[in-house]
Amino acid sequence: MMLKERIKEILSKDSLVFSKPDNLFLFLADALGKKVESISTECKKMLDRGELYEIRKGKYIVLPSHGFVKGKFIGNAKGYGFCEVEGFEDDIFIPGNMTSGAIDGDEVVVKVFSTDGGKDGQVVKVVKPVKTLTGRVVKISKNLFLEPDNPRISFKISILKTNKCPLLNQKVVVRLVRRPSGKVSGEVIEVLGDADDVKSLELAIIREHNLYEQFPDEAEALAKKLNKPVTAKQKAGRLDLTKTVCFTIDGEDAKDFDDAVSISALKDDGFELGVHIADVGEFVKKGNALDEVAFERGTSTYFPTSVLPMLPVDISNGICSLNEGVERLTLSCIMKVDKEGKVFDYQIKESIIKSSARLTYTQVYAVMQGKADAKAGKFKKQILLMARLAKILQQNRQKRGALDLDIAEPQFVFDENGYVVGVEKRERNDAHRLIEEFMVLANETVAKHYALKQLPFVYRVHEKPTNEKIKGVLEFLNGLGIACPAQPKNITPSFVQKLLDLIKGKSYEEAANKIVLRSLQKALYKNQNLGHFGLALEYYCHFTSPIRRYPDLTIHRFIKDDLHGRLTGEKLEEAEEFSMESAEQSSVTERNSEKAEREVDDLWRAYLMKDHVGETFDATVVSVTNYGIFVGLDNSVEGLIRIENLPTDGYLFFERSMELKGQKHTYKIGDRLKVKLISSNIFTRKVDFVPAN
Repeated sequence: MMLKERIKEILSKDSLVFSKPDNLFLFLADALGKKVESISTECKKMLDRGELYEIRKGKYIVLPSHGFVKGKFIGNAKGYGFCEVEGFEDDIFIPGNMTSGAIDGDEVVVKVFSTDGGKDGQVVKVVKPVKTLTGRVVKISKNLFLEPDNPRISFKISILKTNKCPLLNQKVVVRLVRRPSGKVSGEVIEVLGDADDVKSLELAIIREHNLYEQFPDEAEALAKKLNKPVTAKQKAGRLDLTKTVCFTIDGEDAKDFDDAVSISALKDDGFELGVHIADVGEFVKKGNALDEVAFERGTSTYFPTSVLPMLPVDISNGICSLNEGVERLTLSCIMKVDKEGKVFDYQIKESIIKSSARLTYTQVYAVMQGKADAKAGKFKKQILLMARLAKILQQNRQKRGALDLDIAEPQFVFDENGYVVGVEKRERNDAHRLIEEFMVLANETVAKHYALKQLPFVYRVHEKPTNEKIKGVLEFLNGLGIACPAQPKNITPSFVQKLLDLIKGKSYEEAANKIVLRSLQKALYKNQNLGHFGLALEYYCHFTSPIRRYPDLTIHRFIKDDLHGRLTGEKLEEAEEFSMESAEQSSVTERNSEKAEREVDDLWRAYLMKDHVGETFDATVVSVTNYGIFVGLDNSVEGLIRIENLPTDGYLFFERSMELKGQKHTYKIGDRLKVKLISSNIFTRKVDFVPAN
């Protein structure tokens, strides 16, 4: 059991009061046979995270208990708020006079009071405050205020006078200054540009999610220092694969290459597949300046106009990028696969490779279609062998019932000045699927190896959906006139895939796929192996992208420690503790990154459409609500037709089947109709339509 869990166990059982924290630390150190320093460090972390709370002087409790919970404060423009608590079905209502100065996004401790209508609460402590906000500078009387971009913040924030004095109607970032009274003011730390410029708005979204282009000087300096040719000392003891033909396969615009593949034929129609991943853990050591920034960012974030990498360019595009013709340190998972696509032997090794070529998906796909160019043609034998194995793996994926939710991603087209002029669906071909199949196989192999060894690890987990959610999907599909199979007691990926097969080829396929996707649990990171429902796999992790994902980097370090026999004693205990911390942080940063990406995409869609007001488009109904219908254009732009703008009728909303029914008109998912654009607002990122006829 991890130290944190052992501390929780003791404090949950014993009703103890201590005159000061040091006495608590001494008691726990004695009870657990640990050094006071390590207990003190862990308890302070738990207090800072809101896992422990001092309910009164000297009395510490584990949350949730004694009527106290930890959660996220959700603000409201009217001044009151809610506390969202993990595991609670309903949010806790926080009256306006009980927020204690908490603002939207703060992590808080709340005292819960039961009421006739449910649960109310009072914020008693802000454990992780929002530190910065973005907004527009406005003037009230003679003073400057920040009008926050976040609509859930109910008040304007007084701007402190500093050297960085902003102009009116500028978009800025402020560092919040909070006083014990609950009063909040802000110090301008960055001016982003004119408040009505789309590029300022894009940057404001990025900053709102606490994402930055620049790295701390210490991290940049260390990255530069490390970005040197591989040395003989670094090569020592590694599996030398520099003579092995291997290559990277990525998009045309990729700049960092963290995975390379190799293949050779075995007897009996088998394959030896090598997946070689940049050994980032050799350079980004736990606790150094690079690790600190990587842990904080958690992931690289991809916007239409830029990439915010998890690690500085000297690491991501330099020493850890598997560039063509350059020796690079790697972790290799080399698998022997039989003709049925089953791994019958494998090795996980520290290695060194020299990539034979930097190939693109387009080049590889051309080889698969018999149209190779001169560069890719040199590797025709390997590519065709890879294609054969990928086909087998794809068939296995289908047999085991893995979900095929092929929802297209948008690809924006920009002019020479950096403004969007079009958006289309990103192409995905068999070369993309080839790499995807190989990465999945490596991820599964590595995850299974460490699950069976029962060593500390971080898994990519996707738990099965609830029976209630699947019941809702079945009712929705029945409402579309689809005859569905009976719901089994045990929901399997195969059953969900059968439902997806029923809607394949229908006009509402993409919209219905999204509804099925929303019924599933959210994939996240855990230090327990709970399987991956979507891939229909018992074992799964993220091993293949340590340049851009922190969980991959975490398990690379664990793998390297295991290979060198270091996962023993205190090192093993530290790894157990960190596996949970890394998994939690990686899940949080992934959600933050995805939200920022979605919001920026919506901004550019709104910007693209603002010059098309009054024009008519073909659209598909993608969602139905009690206040209107959402329609999607073929270019991925979505917008709302409000119920008052639909033809006059006595509409009733049927939630299960997602239909809006009147006496003369009915709107349901998948319906095609002509729509006219009436507004596109870059500030709210909302697009509105009306029926065209």
